Amino acid sequence: MSVEFLHPEGLLKQTDYSPVAVGTGSRLVLLAGQAGVTPDFKPAAPDLAGQVHAALRNVIIGVRGAGGDVGDLARLTFYIVDWAPEKWDAVLSGITRAQGDEGLPAPAPPISIIGVQALFTPEFFVEIEATAVLD
Repeated sequence: MSVEFLHPEGLLKQTDYSPVAVGTGSRLVLLAGQAGVTPDFKPAAPDLAGQVHAALRNVIIGVRGAGGDVGDLARLTFYIVDWAPEKWDAVLSGITRAQGDEGLPAPAPPISIIGVQALFTPEFFVEIEATAVLD
């Protein structure tokens, strides 16, 4: 594992994700935004929680394809259509599913959420960019 998660004193004390990740490695992996889609470009779920889970699964497939694993993820940026704080529970549900099914670390790597007007198609609710550090 090439990434260490930290909670420095003085930062917001949250339990769902770490505010700081320190990567030690020789390769940086930058993944393009991954939507919650199947390989044939169909939505993997009809809801935000299901699409978050599927998008995280696609992120993990991308990291593994580059020779890494879930412990190498250093940052996740979520782009969510029509973001509102009320959607956090659905996002957290999708993250929790990815932690159970895909091995995503708990707490998750540092997360940023950016609200957007739209994604590639109206059927997509979330896209996730990721950064990983590999040894």
